[in-house]
Amino acid sequence: MAALLKIPGIKNAAAFHLQRWEQVCADPSLQRLPDRIETNRYGHIVMMPPPGFIHSNYQLEIGHLLKTLMNGGRAVTECAVLTSDGVKGVDAAWVSEGRVKRGLKGDVLTIAPEICVEVVSPGNTRQEMEGKRELYFAAGAEEVWFCDQKGALHFFLKGGEETAAKASALCPSMPRRVKV
Repeated sequence: MAALLKIPGIKNAAAFHLQRWEQVCADPSLQRLPDRIETNRYGHIVMMPPPGFIHSNYQLEIGHLLKTLMNGGRAVTECAVLTSDGVKGVDAAWVSEGRVKRGLKGDVLTIAPEICVEVVSPGNTRQEMEGKRELYFAAGAEEVWFCDQKGALHFFLKGGEETAAKASALCPSMPRRVKV
């Protein structure tokens, strides 16, 4: 047990995760993989299959709507965001230019976009999605949206209730259902 006590700890979690993400992105063997990659709180690689066709369509449509309906920022998909549980890939997001200037380190946002959107896949669990919502809010998101498998959007607002709001506060003209 004494040997375990000599193992270095993580002193600066953000620096650790950013350094680990650089290593992951620079690894040629990982660059060739078709899978999506994230990291967890220990810096371990988490691999997922690429999104399915319908999932990708929802991502693109939500990104298009955000780009059309919002001003002063950018709509992005597959956005790398630093969280307390490693670097996560947000399916779609809207981020202000100011937040990009303050938070972009390399190719990772160290502050979550104002709006983070996750498209729910058949394999996702409620606990997983609630965990992502908590991570994105803790990383600075103002809203977290979920798009279910039928295209219905569920809007969660920072500081709001655990139940979905009727509409987005930042993008009130966003439809409640996305058609693909």
